[in-house]
Amino acid sequence: MGQRIGLFGGTFDPIHSGHLQVAEKAANTFALDRVLFIPAANPPHKPAGEVAPYPDRFRMCELACAPYSRFVVSDLESGPGKSYTIHTVERVRRELFRNAELFFLIGADAFDELETWKRWRDLVKLTDFIVVSRPGATYHIPEGARVHQLDQIQIPVSSSQIRARLARREPSPELPAPVLDYIREHGLYGMSARESTPRESTSLR
Repeated sequence: MGQRIGLFGGTFDPIHSGHLQVAEKAANTFALDRVLFIPAANPPHKPAGEVAPYPDRFRMCELACAPYSRFVVSDLESGPGKSYTIHTVERVRRELFRNAELFFLIGADAFDELETWKRWRDLVKLTDFIVVSRPGATYHIPEGARVHQLDQIQIPVSSSQIRARLARREPSPELPAPVLDYIREHGLYGMSARESTPRESTSLR
């Protein structure tokens, strides 16, 4: 039997404990051998310059994932082109895990719009979907899509809320400590290494 591989794409701007909780819950629930975190260099749905630089987001993912033995950060979506999911999944299948079972982690709101994605019909043939949703949430399932529900997780904060907190110099306990340190040291999200900044962070293990 081949490996079971989770694919977790996104901007991760910045990565936070909610992302890590989703990935760990999915890995445990569906017996995933590995979860690939795949930061998007140029997400199609966001204008250039609207997100933190790709090298910074990639490094923050590496710092956040370091304590987790099954988590690997992948640069499959690096480069100047738009980061389309179908291209990424095809590369995973072709270059990394030819015989693995693939599971794509996705939020219910994004999954509900799957039929607007580039070559979505090809995508549903290549991977199963682990859909993260609130308990009792409903969403449209495209024809042919293989769906597994993950609905016991409550994520209290989003990356956009964290960015707003950081800009106001407010604590963001959902950030892993190494990620918060990196944000401060590199002056991301309006922070500055010379300023007094909040240090609160929750343990992730």
